This record gives sequence, C-alpha cells and structure tokens, in this order.
Amino acid sequence: MGVVYEAEQLSLRRKVALKILPFAAAIDRRRLQRFKNEALAAANLRHENIVAVYGVGCEMGDWNEIDEGEMFTDRDVRGSNKVCVIGLTLAKELFEGESPLGKDLRVKNVTLRVVGVLGRKGANMMGMDQDDILIAPWTTLKYRVSGNNTGGSSQGSTSNSSSSDRNSLSELYPGSKALYPARDSTQSTNHPQHTRFTNVDQIMVKAASTDEIPHAIAQITTLLHERHHIREGQDDDFNIRNMSEMLKAFGAMSQMMGGLLLIVAMISLAVGGVGIMNIMLVSVTERTREIGLRMAVGARSYHVMRQFLIEAIILCLFGGFMGIILGRSASLLVWYLLRWPIEASIPAIIASFVVSASVGIAFGFYPAWKASRLDPIDALRYE
Repeated sequence: MGVVYEAEQLSLRRKVALKILPFAAAIDRRRLQRFKNEALAAANLRHENIVAVYGVGCEMGDWNEIDEGEMFTDRDVRGSNKVCVIGLTLAKELFEGESPLGKDLRVKNVTLRVVGVLGRKGANMMGMDQDDILIAPWTTLKYRVSGNNTGGSSQGSTSNSSSSDRNSLSELYPGSKALYPARDSTQSTNHPQHTRFTNVDQIMVKAASTDEIPHAIAQITTLLHERHHIREGQDDDFNIRNMSEMLKAFGAMSQMMGGLLLIVAMISLAVGGVGIMNIMLVSVTERTREIGLRMAVGARSYHVMRQFLIEAIILCLFGGFMGIILGRSASLLVWYLLRWPIEASIPAIIASFVVSASVGIAFGFYPAWKASRLDPIDALRYE
C-alpha cells in the first residue's frame, strides 16, 4: 500500500491527499475500505495559508540549520534532481508527526523527495511564518516545476513552425529536415537541457555586517554593470533592495502608529477620568451628612480627603485590573485561533497599574478636596 502526500498549486492552496496504488489485489476489502476512508478524510482538509517555495543552490545562506536529515548537494543542483527540504510547519501539517525523510511531496504534479527538515526560525518582522516553507534546487523548480526549459518541445515546435517563413538564403542546406526528432513534453521534463544564459528572478545576498552593506551594494552594482554591459548614463535593468531601508521605513511607521495610539490612549484616559470625577462628585453630594457627622466627632479635613482619594484610586485600579484581564483573554484567543506567539509583559502590567493609580489621584483630587472643605454644621443640616 503506497502513500503519496500531495501539495497542490505550489504557493496557493495546499491539500493533503492519500493515494491508494492499484496493485493491492490480494488485500481484503475491509482493509482497502479503511484506507479509502482515510484518503477521503484527508482529501477534505484545506489549508488557506500561503506556502513559500524557494529555489536555491546548495549553500542556502539564512537556512543553514537542518533539524533532521541533510541538505541537498551541488550535484542535485547541477542534475535538477527532484529533492527538497521543508520547514517544520509544513512537515507538521503534511505528515502529522511522522518523519518526512524519504517520503514524496508532489508540487504541480512533480514528485519531490524530502531529504531534510529545516530548523525552527519562527515569524519574521512581517509576522509571516518562516517555517512554512519548501526549498528545492533552483534548477529543479525552473526546469521541472515551472516548465521554463529553453530546450523543450515548445521551442522546438516554434522553430519548426517558423522554419517555413525564414529566408532560404540564410540556410546552409535549404529545405533540409532536422537531424533528430523534436523532444516531447515527457522527455523535456525528465531530461531538462540547461542553457548557458539562464534568467534569475532574484538573488539574495547577505553582507558580513551592517556597516558593510553600502560597500556590498556598490560592489554588486559594479559587477552587474559589467555583466549586463551597461554603460555610464544608461538606465539599470535591475533593482537592488536594501533591507535596512525597509527596517527604517517600518521603524518610522511604528513610531507614527505608536504616537497615534498614545494620543488615543490619552483621550481615553481623559474621558475615563472625567467619568470618575463625576461619580466621585455625586458620591460626595449623597454622603454630605456622613461627612458632616465624621467631622463633628473629630475627623480632620485631611482624613476626609484621604478617604475619598483612596476610594478613587481603588476604583481606577479595579478598572485597570479588568482591562488587563480582558487584554490577556484576547491575546490567548488570538493564540488559540491563529497560533501566533504571545508573551505577557510584566513591565506593561506594572505600568498599567501605575497609570490607573495616577488617573485616580489626578481626577479624584477635586471631589476629595471639595468633601474636605465642607462645614460640619451645614453638612449635618443637608437634606
């Protein structure tokens, strides 16, 4: 009984399916039905997240740590071998706890054998899971998966169809036929022909240090000008993106968002403080006779002020405590639904209690001062 794990549409939707090979004639029907049920159950699984697929050489740069198995070699890159290395998230979702080494993973009807599992990297600065990734030799993705093979049958058919339109004077033997027959699609997929000039979509380069980034960019620009034969004054046919500039842009954006959130928080604190002040003023008005009675039996003004300030602080601390509970519950809900990593910040919790106490002191001072300034005789006569 053979099991094939299939990943459809390369970087769009992912579907796990079990395929039962048709050579199990001697197996009883009960076992066969059980495997069919498992296949149908697995085929109904859908994963909406995007899988990052990269074609690289044998030296991967940022993906150096291998958790299980080994990295494909330079021989695999030169031969366009159908091998791949996957991340921990992809291994967990496709193989469900089993070891993926030596098993097949199908990408766009091309079967790739898993030879290694990458180490855990976590999320990047954009929040994307870096473990949800598949890495294969770039020649395999280019010539087998993408079908971008200049030696394939598509070009052969194009050249044959356009041969009748050529000028016969440019041919050594006009009217002659091709010496070898045109390659079909199966031969082109199984035995891709590499060309000398291969277009590359992007090249990821890592500098030795942050200070060396401008020097590395200058060297790369000079080298590409020489290789592309770009003269001085001509426009470049390539783009170089510096991740440090993106980090600066994200830093400026985060500062702006932090400032806006701070303004919103200040407005919220002001509105909440005004509400606490109104509640305390109503409390002072309703307890006027109680205040007068306390002053009549010997309480001083600072005793009354301290009492109402403590009440305002306790009220604000209770509101801050409820806010912390709701925030922590929301973060746990996000972790349960989206599996984003979360961590409780103790300094933030302490700061929230300090801010709550400060709001209670600031907005509860006037009601407490007003209560402490009441005349005991007038307070006792208050109806």
